[in-house]
Amino acid sequence: MKSLSKSKKLQAEAASAAPKLGGARARIDTIDDRILDLLARRANVAKEIAVAKRAAAVEVFHDPERERLVLERLVQRGEGRFPRDAIRAVFREVMSACLSVEEPLRVAYFGPEGTYTQMAARHLFGLSARYRECATIEAVFEAVESRDVIYGVVPFENSTEGAVSTTSDALLEGRLMIRQEYVLPVAHCLLSSAPSLASITTVYSHPQALAQSREWIAKHLPRAQVVQTTSTSTAAAVREMRADEHSAAIAAEIASEIYGVPILQRNVQDRPENATRFVVLAREDAKPTGKDRTTIAFGVTHHQGALRRVLTDFENAGVNLSRIESRPSRKRAWQYVFLVDVEGHRTDPALVRALAAVKKNVTFVKVVGSYPRANGLAAVAKVSKSVSRAPKKAKTA
Repeated sequence: MKSLSKSKKLQAEAASAAPKLGGARARIDTIDDRILDLLARRANVAKEIAVAKRAAAVEVFHDPERERLVLERLVQRGEGRFPRDAIRAVFREVMSACLSVEEPLRVAYFGPEGTYTQMAARHLFGLSARYRECATIEAVFEAVESRDVIYGVVPFENSTEGAVSTTSDALLEGRLMIRQEYVLPVAHCLLSSAPSLASITTVYSHPQALAQSREWIAKHLPRAQVVQTTSTSTAAAVREMRADEHSAAIAAEIASEIYGVPILQRNVQDRPENATRFVVLAREDAKPTGKDRTTIAFGVTHHQGALRRVLTDFENAGVNLSRIESRPSRKRAWQYVFLVDVEGHRTDPALVRALAAVKKNVTFVKVVGSYPRANGLAAVAKVSKSVSRAPKKAKTA
């Protein structure tokens, strides 16, 4: 009897709540219609801007500095009313779509599909850009240099594995500059159609991803065979494992979306602070923002104290170095060139003084680019927090 009366009570509550629920949903529909109307109005304004840019003979319609200011303003205005990350994500796509109305933005990235580089490109330019995947980092440089695309996105540095030498060498030898940087937390996922970890017999992945997940594999998949893929991407591992329901692949989350393989476990990397720094290649660098970084290349003579004198020049000018990398010179055996990151823009008085002094003590000096600093530490901290919790199996539809 008690169970019957309780059931009737629940039915009565549901019946009384139905009109309220229906009214709320109707209001949601009205708001969505208003949002759609506003998006159309914004797109029309974008078309007007496109006409004005063409009249002014503007070569590149995209203005990343303007986008950055718009996003910062919207995040501040929406503080406390809507999640910060959601504001960035939503308006990133709105701006990407409106830019496609002006002129489709062409972007090359180091592919294939399903890589962290593709994820970084999407974060930077949205879904409406026209993307071209390139098989090599050198091909990305060539695409930008030949003007087939406006920008290129390539990995520059990993927080645990160090610099990407191919990118460094191409920046040293080429004419392109760094226009922007983006730090993406590397959160490896275990992709598989297997019902559980215990049923997995083989794990595929790129050697770097396997190295970054070695301890996790040993602990959770001690009997599984580990197979290195020959491709330059962890996405290739997904393609190889799809035919075997007892296999798995370690890859980026985006590979699950592209290849339709469910995520069995998230955050399988050994170090939660693992992140990769990507750079946007362009034919010119960025304007000063007040929170900038500059990458500089130089060579020194093979004499005692040569490098120390250059570093002292930066110190005396009050310029802080945040990174230094040495690369073999391709012109002479056992000679080295250096890439350094310094705080500030190349037009800042302190950096102008430093470069003037450095020129007296080097064989060559080249400004690779000045660009806004990425908020990389915050991104890595967010991943560290999520990894501290036990990862859950993803629900699939």
